[in-house]
Amino acid sequence: MTEETLPGPDGTFALPPLAWALDALAPAIDAETMSLHWGAHHRAYVDKLNAALAARPSLQGKSLEALLARAGTLHADVRTNAGQHWNHAFFWESMAPPGRGGAPDGALLAAIERDFGSPGGLVEAFDAAGAAHFGSGWAWLVRAGNGRLVVGTTPDEQSPLMEGAALSGTPLLVNDLWEHAYYLGYRNRRADYLAAWWQVVNWKAVGARFAAAQAA
Repeated sequence: MTEETLPGPDGTFALPPLAWALDALAPAIDAETMSLHWGAHHRAYVDKLNAALAARPSLQGKSLEALLARAGTLHADVRTNAGQHWNHAFFWESMAPPGRGGAPDGALLAAIERDFGSPGGLVEAFDAAGAAHFGSGWAWLVRAGNGRLVVGTTPDEQSPLMEGAALSGTPLLVNDLWEHAYYLGYRNRRADYLAAWWQVVNWKAVGARFAAAQAA
């Protein structure tokens, strides 16, 4: 998501369509999990965000990114649901069906090798951060302000775009650590989910995000 996420002509946000069928990420993520995660959980965050904004005219018409940038001053219902909406939309765009996401190359690969030694080093650091994170949240790869690549996690609805978040930088890749992202297929085996998820990472999208961050 390199462009601002704006509400529609009616002033409300919408559940973004998926770029692939619900079963397209199998076996890493099964169709039933996708149906519930996207069609129920994400939809609920969008609906609750619209309801919260309807009660606060001063916030209407602002992009998700503008809302997140002032997260510290927002009412909890706006902050929570805006964060969850943005994170989930970014998560869907971080994935592609197996065999279609490509691999790190070019400037992105060079940066990964500089900061993690190899793509395998990045996977190891990312999965270790995700496995160690207590409770619900998100695992991220970000481009920090000094240009280095960093992995880390945020709790609950937080994202690196949020004022006062536990991790800051330009988001490049995210994995969802909430149990609803994996519990049907993996039960409590978060480490297995984290390992399988790399089969569906959309490296083409990550590379485009990195190039945009470098050019900014």
